[in-house]
Amino acid sequence: MPEPAKAMDIAEWRKKIDELDRRLVTLLNERAQCAHEIGKLKRNSSMPIYEPDREKIIYENIARMNPGPLSNTELRQIYERLIDVMRQIQRDEMWPEEQRAPDSTELEPRD
Repeated sequence: MPEPAKAMDIAEWRKKIDELDRRLVTLLNERAQCAHEIGKLKRNSSMPIYEPDREKIIYENIARMNPGPLSNTELRQIYERLIDVMRQIQRDEMWPEEQRAPDSTELEPRD
């Protein structure tokens, strides 16, 4: 008869979290590079940075793919911040710092 699986202690769980964080950082940087490239394309075609229809599709996709334990609301909150950062990357690509309005914030859509 097989032995029951050994329960992980805190150190083992933290080691697992550290490995997951390494993978997340890699994926987030890949996503940021995609956003940067999209920013270039938007700059060259005069497309707006803020695209609410695209964001709606993203939120629908993540809700459909979500197996939990994060709720769809929690996952959406994470993605809202992620999209804010990606939008800023596009903004930086489209408008160098010296061309930006002095009173804008990174969380405000500019278009």
